[in-house]
Amino acid sequence: MIGNLAPRTLLTVLAAVTMTVAPAAAALLSAPGLVRTTPPPGLPAWLADGHHLPDPQRAEPAAIHDFLLRLGTAEQQGLAVAYPDVVGALDGAPPAMRYAANRRQLRVSGQFLLFDPRGNGRVAQVFGDLATADRIAVLVPGAANRAENFWTGVGGVLYRAPATQAADLFRAAVRKAPGARFAVISWLGYDTPGGVGPDAARGDLARAGAVALERFVAGLVAVRPQATIALLGHSYGSTVLGAAAARLPRQVTDLAAFGSPGMGVDHVAQLGTTARVWAGQSRGDWIRWVPGVRFFGLGHGTKPADPAFGARVFATDDVADHDHYLSPGTDSLAALTGIALSGSDPVVRP
Repeated sequence: MIGNLAPRTLLTVLAAVTMTVAPAAAALLSAPGLVRTTPPPGLPAWLADGHHLPDPQRAEPAAIHDFLLRLGTAEQQGLAVAYPDVVGALDGAPPAMRYAANRRQLRVSGQFLLFDPRGNGRVAQVFGDLATADRIAVLVPGAANRAENFWTGVGGVLYRAPATQAADLFRAAVRKAPGARFAVISWLGYDTPGGVGPDAARGDLARAGAVALERFVAGLVAVRPQATIALLGHSYGSTVLGAAAARLPRQVTDLAAFGSPGMGVDHVAQLGTTARVWAGQSRGDWIRWVPGVRFFGLGHGTKPADPAFGARVFATDDVADHDHYLSPGTDSLAALTGIALSGSDPVVRP
């Protein structure tokens, strides 16, 4: 999310980026950014605990879930108190356990599956009852989002805030299907690009984000194996979805890309997923000026809303710009609500 740049300004920026990066492309591409996971604070003490607690970076979320289920509620609560930094980000742990751990750090109400203020920060907030949900939607935001603006929005613009967008999606779903057992998660679990520039034009951060997203989704499957999941990626968040698509579990039935610079491939079949793939791009979105190509490691392939890509394109006619796809009253929110709830969308373009 970079705001509403004038087309000529954006093209000038892209040209400058290309000229800056291209001369060093061979060296740049020979050593792409390594995908690393950052260990949670308190990990050494967790691993040194005499109860042989599972390694949160090496153990599969399903194994972590099974281990914790063998403990009593009191023991789970004790771990959340003793190791809140680890438990708060522990994929596979029961939601209530993670909520309790993160509440100790945030000292505010709310349901959080992740809160790590280090660096640009990591946050995942839940709207609805995840413990009973039969359908889960995960919103993956794009560039310039940080923990510091997760609730206030990039540039202090509230409608750009991941928390606001997820809350609006959840409220729309409740209105559409009042009895549905449904939850929305706003997941800022990766380092996003800072804005228009080499990081946004490359896929390194998307690949690192995909690793984190795959593990997060595996944790959801561990705690709610009967639920199906929709992943909704805005802007660079859709590039993260593209990088993760081939390794997501069968419970992920829908991927939606909107305001997307590309998903890293040129056709939906190349994503390697059986999930339905949806796309939307407003005529007022500056992203339309970003070339749908890949060149010397720059760019993310054909735009998902391009008919040549092969996605199911939903209506965005009344979306004014890059940041209003989830705004109340828009066609795109209605479409994304249908996708989030069940994979159905009554506003698909012919």
